[in-house]
Amino acid sequence: MDRHHQLTRTLSAVLVAGVLASAAGARAADPPTPQLALSFKPAQKGVEYDIPDKADVEKCKVQVERSGKSSGWIVYGPAGQILRRFVDTNADNVVDQWRFYQNGLEVYRDIDSNFNNKIDQSRWLNTGGSRWAVDANEDGQIESWKMLSAAEASREAVRALVARDEKLLATLLITAAELESLGVSADLSKQVLASVADPARQLRDITGRSKTVTAETRWMRFDSPPPGMVPADDGKATSDVLVYEHAMAIVETGSRPSLVQLGEMVRVGDVWKLTQVPRPVEESVEIPAGGFFMVPAGGAPLGDVPNQISPEMQKLLEELQALDRDAPAPDAGVQVLSRYNARRADLLERISKLARTPDERAQWIKQMVDGIATAVQTGAYPQGLERLTALEDAHSKSRSGENADLVAYVRYRRLLSQYTTDLQAAVANANDRAKVQDWWLAQLEDFVTSHPQAEDAPGALFQLGMALEFAGKTDDARTWYAKLARQHAATEPGQRAAGAVKRLDLTGKPFALAGPGLTGGAIDTRSLRGKVVLVIFWSTWCKPCTEDLPQLRALYDEHRQKGFEIVGVNLDTTTEPVQPYLRQHRVSWPQIHEPGGLESGPGREFGIISVPTMFLVSKAGMVVSRSTSVAEVKEKLPELLKAR
Repeated sequence: MDRHHQLTRTLSAVLVAGVLASAAGARAADPPTPQLALSFKPAQKGVEYDIPDKADVEKCKVQVERSGKSSGWIVYGPAGQILRRFVDTNADNVVDQWRFYQNGLEVYRDIDSNFNNKIDQSRWLNTGGSRWAVDANEDGQIESWKMLSAAEASREAVRALVARDEKLLATLLITAAELESLGVSADLSKQVLASVADPARQLRDITGRSKTVTAETRWMRFDSPPPGMVPADDGKATSDVLVYEHAMAIVETGSRPSLVQLGEMVRVGDVWKLTQVPRPVEESVEIPAGGFFMVPAGGAPLGDVPNQISPEMQKLLEELQALDRDAPAPDAGVQVLSRYNARRADLLERISKLARTPDERAQWIKQMVDGIATAVQTGAYPQGLERLTALEDAHSKSRSGENADLVAYVRYRRLLSQYTTDLQAAVANANDRAKVQDWWLAQLEDFVTSHPQAEDAPGALFQLGMALEFAGKTDDARTWYAKLARQHAATEPGQRAAGAVKRLDLTGKPFALAGPGLTGGAIDTRSLRGKVVLVIFWSTWCKPCTEDLPQLRALYDEHRQKGFEIVGVNLDTTTEPVQPYLRQHRVSWPQIHEPGGLESGPGREFGIISVPTMFLVSKAGMVVSRSTSVAEVKEKLPELLKAR
């Protein structure tokens, strides 16, 4: 019996003793120790959940939980947050569910569904995802999925490539039984099954020669055009089939991003399956192979159109690759950089004209526009602004429906480039800078009014709210933030805007913030009730943050014993520079950190737009100031500490 089963038996024995003692009306048995309860780990690898520091384990508490026929234990962290739940759901006095939490939310659950004291299912929940895996033979290896989103399937596919895990890969590939359940025609099924045949050999061949995927490769995100529906009357299947065409996974090895081709993905019930073995995109130019379902009826067989790329297109792609391989260094000089960026834009424009479909043409044009805009804003292609203006005019005059989105796309990047250029020119003159800001606000408002459904509309709305807030027009900023949060709630800017509205309305309201500690465990400001708390959103690259530290250290040393506490919320994108910085500047107060910088969980929750941002909170947990300064803290702290 392995350690997991031994621990389960031990925990279950304690649970039985507690239930029997309670049933007899006697005092319940002592609960398991936090050390025992926290020694359990998820059956599957890579789960992110709260693990308290060794020093904090003794501060954790374990309590009995009973509800109907269910009973078990809850493990609470030092700040009162839930860390684990161990549950007996069928009243047989044996634990059959092991639940793991992060920031107060359950993110993962192991399940013994047949009550034989062995895990046979695993679920990722809430912020942990929506995967639901089945381990029918209870050997710790996933064999199938009850639920798997397309994004999570792409993550698992990358994990299989990195780990050379042929068993995991096999769970992601579509099967004959699944094709039959969709009613896929015999000929089409034969093609699909040939593509996924002998996955172990294919995996060995692919990973053996890959220079893109290594042991350090990390999945970043799923990338694909929107899914398409192949109708049942199209002749490919007896039921409608939902398909992602040319799906990709964006990965990163070290600091180098790259792509993994996933090909067509098909939804079977609640699970997205791959119709080919994933392949890293190596240094040579590769165009995703044609699919199975998104092929016109009566079209050429898959084997006849592996790339669907003309010799002229191939030649241009190779020229683009050679150009990028010999790209000049950032300090090569404006003339050299301008020639490079102009040449690159020329190639992308020519490639776009050879594209097979409107969507493909739009993608190449967007790539060209992005490159020009970036070069203009960094001073590497001053003439690019004229080119963006000409592109915007050309697409605006076209009556083709496919240009509607492109007009907005080009216009927004032209506006950003113009704003950056004008602001740099006005850097020495305050009046000129004010005029540029007024122009920018007017352009943003016109853009979101003219293009309310553009893909850049959420970002433009957030820029508008942010610019107004920086200009001191808080009420106007709140109005635009609220509109963004209401109209684009599912987007990242929409979530940050909702946080900004929350932040702007904080004064006089109860305050609560919880998050993972920089060195482990969790921090919850609600555990600091009875103290005056200064919450500081900061980063190591923020010069004013560093300049404030001597005064903040002095305040902390002077008033900490009187009931003053500081909680830092670090907004660096990674933890790497943070600990050395804290040691160098002798910062001793607790720190919350989540990856992502301003887009991290705490950054989004309060819509933080600049650092430092500081909240001053009273002993009663009410926000005294949502945008305080060190001087204001010095002024208000003595009276706040006297309050009861």
